[in-house]
Amino acid sequence: MSERNETPLERADRNFGELLQELRVVQTGVQFLFAFLLTLAFTPRFPSLDSVQRATYVTTLLLAVVAAALLTAPAAVHRVLFQLGAKPQIVRVSARLAAYGMCVLVLALSGSVLLVVDVTLDRGAGIAAGVGTLVVCAALWGLLPWVLRRALTRTGTPAEGPPPAGPERSP
Repeated sequence: MSERNETPLERADRNFGELLQELRVVQTGVQFLFAFLLTLAFTPRFPSLDSVQRATYVTTLLLAVVAAALLTAPAAVHRVLFQLGAKPQIVRVSARLAAYGMCVLVLALSGSVLLVVDVTLDRGAGIAAGVGTLVVCAALWGLLPWVLRRALTRTGTPAEGPPPAGPERSP
């Protein structure tokens, strides 16, 4: 039993629901990014891109596809394993797929920023903006959660501060 007084299956159900909510937020962004990238190839300026810009475009487009596939895969996993008593495994695999999807997404976002700034300003500014995007996302999506998790596991209690808004969340 957990502090929530829930069974392991109830916990898996709750965790899967929370994961799906998170994926809904991320998936919308991936869809917009992918749609934006798809339309670029059909713009009047696209033929004037140099070979580096074209390679950046194709790489970024493919990264967006992989991110979308990874972030939608939990729905497929759930659908195939639905009602087989595999909810804990579904949650575990889906959480990993989501994490990998976000790693690929940060690369797609960085590549998109690199491409747009390269085309609108110059290559150096594009590289700086792409690296900046990578650093910011890595800090917010990777470093910040890691620091918070480390603080929580070290003290065994939530960090001091006001109580969180909304429903309580735990792993």
